[in-house]
Amino acid sequence: MRRPLGIIIVVAAVALAGCSKKGLMDIRPTGNGPDEFLILPAKPLTAPSDYSKLPEPTPGQANLTDLNPEADAMAALGGRATSGIPAADGALVTAASRNGVEPGVRETLAAEDAKFRKRQSRMTRLRLFPVDRYSQAYRRQEIDPFKEAEKYRRAGVGTPSSPPETIKK
Repeated sequence: MRRPLGIIIVVAAVALAGCSKKGLMDIRPTGNGPDEFLILPAKPLTAPSDYSKLPEPTPGQANLTDLNPEADAMAALGGRATSGIPAADGALVTAASRNGVEPGVRETLAAEDAKFRKRQSRMTRLRLFPVDRYSQAYRRQEIDPFKEAEKYRRAGVGTPSSPPETIKK
Protein backbone atom coordinates (compact mmCIF):
# COMPACT_ATOMS: atom_id res chain seq x y z
CA MET A 1 0.00 0.00 0.00
CA ARG A 2 2.91 2.37 0.70
CA ARG A 3 4.57 1.81 -2.67
CA PRO A 4 1.58 2.96 -4.83
CA LEU A 5 1.07 5.98 -2.56
CA GLY A 6 4.75 6.88 -2.90
CA ILE A 7 4.57 6.56 -6.69
CA ILE A 8 1.48 8.77 -6.79
CA ILE A 9 3.23 11.42 -4.67
CA VAL A 10 6.34 11.38 -6.88
CA VAL A 11 4.25 11.61 -10.08
CA ALA A 12 2.24 14.51 -8.61
CA ALA A 13 5.45 16.32 -7.60
CA VAL A 14 6.94 15.91 -11.08
CA ALA A 15 3.68 17.09 -12.70
CA LEU A 16 3.60 20.19 -10.49
CA ALA A 17 7.26 20.93 -11.24
CA GLY A 18 6.37 21.03 -14.94
CA CYS A 19 3.97 23.91 -14.29
CA SER A 20 6.81 26.33 -13.56
CA LYS A 21 7.47 29.44 -15.66
CA LYS A 22 9.72 29.29 -18.69
CA GLY A 23 12.06 32.02 -17.42
CA LEU A 24 13.17 34.47 -20.08
CA MET A 25 10.56 33.30 -22.62
CA ASP A 26 7.89 35.06 -20.55
CA ILE A 27 8.78 38.75 -20.92
CA ARG A 28 5.71 40.19 -19.25
CA PRO A 29 6.26 42.13 -16.02
CA THR A 30 5.88 39.91 -12.97
CA GLY A 31 4.40 42.47 -10.61
CA ASN A 32 3.07 45.97 -10.08
CA GLY A 33 6.45 47.46 -9.13
CA PRO A 34 8.61 49.78 -11.19
CA ASP A 35 10.51 48.52 -14.22
CA GLU A 36 14.15 48.40 -13.17
CA PHE A 37 15.30 48.89 -16.75
CA LEU A 38 13.65 52.31 -16.95
CA ILE A 39 15.68 53.72 -14.05
CA LEU A 40 18.88 55.45 -15.11
CA PRO A 41 21.45 56.57 -12.57
CA ALA A 42 22.73 60.13 -12.91
CA LYS A 43 26.32 60.96 -13.84
CA PRO A 44 28.51 62.03 -10.92
CA LEU A 45 28.48 65.72 -10.07
CA THR A 46 31.60 67.62 -11.06
CA ALA A 47 32.72 71.15 -10.35
CA PRO A 48 32.91 73.34 -13.48
CA SER A 49 36.21 74.98 -14.34
CA ASP A 50 34.59 78.44 -14.47
CA TYR A 51 31.33 79.21 -12.64
CA SER A 52 30.74 82.37 -14.69
CA LYS A 53 30.44 80.40 -17.97
CA LEU A 54 27.68 78.03 -16.88
CA PRO A 55 24.70 77.74 -19.27
CA GLU A 56 21.37 79.26 -18.27
CA PRO A 57 19.05 76.70 -16.61
CA THR A 58 16.13 75.66 -18.80
CA PRO A 59 13.21 74.11 -16.90
CA GLY A 60 12.12 70.75 -18.26
CA GLN A 61 15.28 70.29 -20.32
CA ALA A 62 18.21 67.93 -19.73
CA ASN A 63 21.07 68.93 -17.49
CA LEU A 64 24.75 68.00 -17.52
CA THR A 65 24.34 65.04 -15.14
CA ASP A 66 21.53 63.36 -17.13
CA LEU A 67 22.47 60.25 -19.02
CA ASN A 68 21.91 59.93 -22.74
CA PRO A 69 22.18 56.18 -23.39
CA GLU A 70 22.01 56.42 -27.19
CA ALA A 71 24.77 59.03 -27.44
CA ASP A 72 26.86 57.17 -24.83
CA ALA A 73 26.51 53.90 -26.79
CA MET A 74 27.50 55.62 -30.03
CA ALA A 75 30.56 57.15 -28.38
CA ALA A 76 31.52 53.80 -26.83
CA LEU A 77 31.32 52.13 -30.25
CA GLY A 78 33.54 54.77 -31.85
CA GLY A 79 30.84 56.88 -33.47
CA ARG A 80 29.47 60.29 -32.69
CA ALA A 81 25.97 61.35 -31.83
CA THR A 82 24.27 63.22 -34.63
CA SER A 83 20.77 64.43 -35.18
CA GLY A 84 19.19 63.25 -38.39
CA ILE A 85 20.83 61.12 -41.04
CA PRO A 86 24.58 61.59 -41.54
CA ALA A 87 25.61 62.64 -45.06
CA ALA A 88 27.64 59.43 -45.50
CA ASP A 89 24.47 57.33 -45.01
CA GLY A 90 22.24 59.36 -47.33
CA ALA A 91 22.61 56.97 -50.30
CA LEU A 92 21.86 53.96 -48.09
CA VAL A 93 18.70 55.55 -46.69
CA THR A 94 17.58 56.58 -50.18
CA ALA A 95 18.05 53.06 -51.52
CA ALA A 96 16.27 51.50 -48.54
CA SER A 97 13.28 53.84 -48.84
CA ARG A 98 12.98 53.77 -52.67
CA ASN A 99 9.56 52.07 -52.48
CA GLY A 100 8.23 54.51 -49.90
CA VAL A 101 8.22 54.60 -46.13
CA GLU A 102 5.08 53.73 -44.23
CA PRO A 103 4.61 55.94 -41.18
CA GLY A 104 3.90 53.97 -38.01
CA VAL A 105 5.18 50.69 -39.46
CA ARG A 106 6.13 49.33 -36.02
CA GLU A 107 2.65 49.83 -34.61
CA THR A 108 1.09 48.32 -37.75
CA LEU A 109 3.31 45.23 -37.57
CA ALA A 110 2.69 44.82 -33.83
CA ALA A 111 -1.09 44.92 -34.39
CA GLU A 112 -0.88 42.45 -37.32
CA ASP A 113 1.33 40.12 -35.26
CA ALA A 114 -1.09 40.17 -32.31
CA LYS A 115 -4.01 39.47 -34.68
CA PHE A 116 -2.12 36.56 -36.32
CA ARG A 117 -1.18 34.98 -32.98
CA LYS A 118 -4.76 35.32 -31.72
CA ARG A 119 -6.11 33.68 -34.89
CA GLN A 120 -3.57 30.84 -34.61
CA SER A 121 -4.49 30.07 -31.01
CA ARG A 122 -8.29 29.93 -31.30
CA MET A 123 -8.50 26.19 -30.77
CA THR A 124 -5.67 26.02 -28.24
CA ARG A 125 -6.85 28.38 -25.52
CA LEU A 126 -7.60 25.70 -22.93
CA ARG A 127 -4.36 24.19 -21.67
CA LEU A 128 -3.54 22.28 -18.50
CA PHE A 129 0.06 23.52 -18.55
CA PRO A 130 1.59 26.82 -19.65
CA VAL A 131 2.87 26.85 -23.24
CA ASP A 132 4.97 29.22 -25.32
CA ARG A 133 2.25 30.80 -27.46
CA TYR A 134 4.70 32.65 -29.70
CA SER A 135 6.58 29.51 -30.78
CA GLN A 136 3.29 27.67 -31.07
CA ALA A 137 1.81 30.28 -33.44
CA TYR A 138 4.87 30.47 -35.68
CA ARG A 139 5.70 26.73 -35.71
CA ARG A 140 4.73 26.34 -39.40
CA GLN A 141 7.03 29.21 -40.42
CA GLU A 142 10.04 27.90 -38.52
CA ILE A 143 13.15 27.23 -40.62
CA ASP A 144 15.29 24.15 -40.01
CA PRO A 145 18.86 25.48 -40.37
CA PHE A 146 20.30 22.02 -41.03
CA LYS A 147 17.95 21.38 -43.97
CA GLU A 148 18.66 24.83 -45.40
CA ALA A 149 22.43 24.39 -45.10
CA GLU A 150 22.23 21.00 -46.81
CA LYS A 151 20.07 22.45 -49.61
CA TYR A 152 22.62 25.19 -50.30
CA ARG A 153 25.54 22.75 -50.14
CA ARG A 154 23.88 20.54 -52.75
CA ALA A 155 23.40 23.61 -54.96
CA GLY A 156 27.15 24.31 -54.75
CA VAL A 157 26.98 27.38 -52.52
CA GLY A 158 29.77 27.64 -49.96
CA THR A 159 28.28 27.48 -46.47
CA PRO A 160 29.94 27.77 -43.08
CA SER A 161 30.16 24.69 -40.94
CA SER A 162 27.44 24.14 -38.39
CA PRO A 163 27.14 22.01 -35.26
CA PRO A 164 25.93 18.44 -35.70
CA GLU A 165 22.17 17.88 -35.73
CA THR A 166 22.31 15.97 -32.46
CA ILE A 167 22.88 19.27 -30.61
CA LYS A 168 19.44 20.66 -31.42
CA LYS A 169 17.66 22.40 -28.59
